[in-house]
Order: sequence, then structure tokens, then C-alpha cells
Amino acid sequence: MSGTANGDHDLMLLGYMRVSKADGSQTTDLQRDALLAVGVEPDRFYEDHASGKRDDRPGLEACLKALREGDTLAIWKLDRLGRDLRHLINTVHDLTKRGVGLKVLTGQGANIDTTTANGRLVFGIFAALAEFERELIIERTKAGLASARARGRSGGRKPKMTAAKLRLAQAAMGKPETKIAELCSELGITRQTLYRHVDPKGGFRPDAMKIFRISPK
Repeated sequence: MSGTANGDHDLMLLGYMRVSKADGSQTTDLQRDALLAVGVEPDRFYEDHASGKRDDRPGLEACLKALREGDTLAIWKLDRLGRDLRHLINTVHDLTKRGVGLKVLTGQGANIDTTTANGRLVFGIFAALAEFERELIIERTKAGLASARARGRSGGRKPKMTAAKLRLAQAAMGKPETKIAELCSELGITRQTLYRHVDPKGGFRPDAMKIFRISPK
């Protein structure tokens, strides 16, 4: 590698690979070939084999320790570097603080090259969007749980019969031309649910009264 940083340290390009049984030999070859193509020397490869039980990454740990200021780490895809999004972003931020560059060769984030101003900008936008998406998911989950609690349910499903559906059912059941199968299909309920709430003449049954909070006479 050309150039030096911090005295006599030769700038190095290191490559990191992570392979799993699900990848198959083709994916492993793709990673290796891509890293070789950008100039990673065979003796500067670091590799981990994913296990279903544990997520230890001795190869990554050794690689991160070997990197020095001015060096660059090349990876095939972003998902090879981090266990999850937060771990990935933290790892890249740590590398940047140490003056180590990151090059992503393919897949999502292929424009990320933190050795360049544009590449750092791309990663900054990527990290911001990832954090925004994470906060959005948390917010939606909290809102969904609060809504479920308000309905007295542990899950998020809506009640099959609603007040609006009851009004439509009541109006339709009193008409001789009403076809029960079509009415149930339109309301998105079963025949059993319909008759549990409304009688054949359109009168409310006890379950319907619960929805409207009507006391039985």
C-alpha cells in the first residue's frame, strides 16, 4: 500500500468476511473475489463463521484490533459487519473516530466509503434514517399496545362486530330481500357472529347491547 501514517506505519487495506451455512460456497467465493478485486492481500483477510447458537466474532475482533489510523476496512455488504443496525452504526462511528476508513463493496450502502467526504455523508444519512426508522417502530409499537390495552385486549385485533356494523345489520335484517351470506361478506363477519348480535327481525341481542352499553329490559 502506498503512503504512511503516524510515522512508519504502512497504510493497509484489510478485508473482513462473515459466512454462514445459509450462504453456501457461492456467497463465500463472491465475498473473497470482491475483496481481492479491490486490492486486499490474501494475508489480510479476517473471517468468521456464523453459528446458530452464538454470535462470537473473533475474526472481527482481531481485524478491528489490527486496524490503525489511516487504514481501510473493506467488506462485501453492510450486514457482514454488524449484529444489528445499532451495532453496525456504532462500529463504523468507532472506526471513524480512530481515523480508519470503511468501504462497502456491494448491496445496500455500496456508496459508503468513509475515506471520502461523499462517502461519509452517505453513511451519515444512512445512520440518521436507520435511527429514525427505529424510533418510528418503537412509537408504533407503543401506540399499538396502548390501543390494545384500551380495548382490554392483549393483542392488536379489532373487535369483529362494531357499533357501525350493528346499525347496518339491524337495518338490513328487517328487509325480506336481504341475503345473509352477502350481508356477512359485506360486514366482514361470520353468520354466527351476526346472529349472536342480531335476531332475524333486526332486534338486538345481549352481545349487541354490550357494544352499545344498553341494559336489557
